Order: sequence, then structure tokens, then C-alpha cells
Amino acid sequence: MTDSVIQNLQSRDPFAEDEGGTSQDGYIHIRIQQRNGRKTLTTVQGVSSEFDLKKIVKVAKKEFACNGTVVEHPEYGEVIQLQGDQRQNISKFLKQVGLAREDQIKVHGF
Repeated sequence: MTDSVIQNLQSRDPFAEDEGGTSQDGYIHIRIQQRNGRKTLTTVQGVSSEFDLKKIVKVAKKEFACNGTVVEHPEYGEVIQLQGDQRQNISKFLKQVGLAREDQIKVHGF
């Protein structure tokens, strides 16, 4: 009989703090929020803290011709906010610049 080694899967506490600046699941979440009327807000959460988010916002504002800022969220940490529906634009931008791979980006929204 062959010796089969059963490897115990490491248990992971979903409520524990992650080391590094990515979100708990390692993804970059791009969401859209409805403001008043037709106004929308695009949020980008989970970008690693090793990148300067303010510089990313500065380039994105020029590239997409929209306003944006970095806000501190109590649960998610630093979150990028861009005016308008910029989900596809920021997704392509993050892949093009090399900040994220295709499998790391999750786009949410209607």
C-alpha cells in the first residue's frame, strides 16, 4: 500500500487582519454607487498600500477627465473615489499600468 500524505489545509480566520495592503480576499473591487439623480461615484478598494494612491488618482483624473479623491474608510482602509461611471476605464487602466492582473480585478454594479 502506498503512503499517502494528507496535507492539512491551513485554516484562515476571515476576520483576522491581512498583512499587506490588499483587501481580505486579495482582489481589487471596483464598485459604482448611485448619488443623487443621475450622478454616480466609482470606488476602487483593495489596491496594495505599497502604491501611492494619490498618484494613481492624479493620473486617472487626467486620463478619464473626471474628478477623484482618496478617502479613508473605517472598514476597507484607503479607497479611491472617482466621479462618474469609470468602472471599465479604471479596470483597463490598472491592467495596462501593471498594478493588477485580470484575475485580481472584480467589477461590481448594475
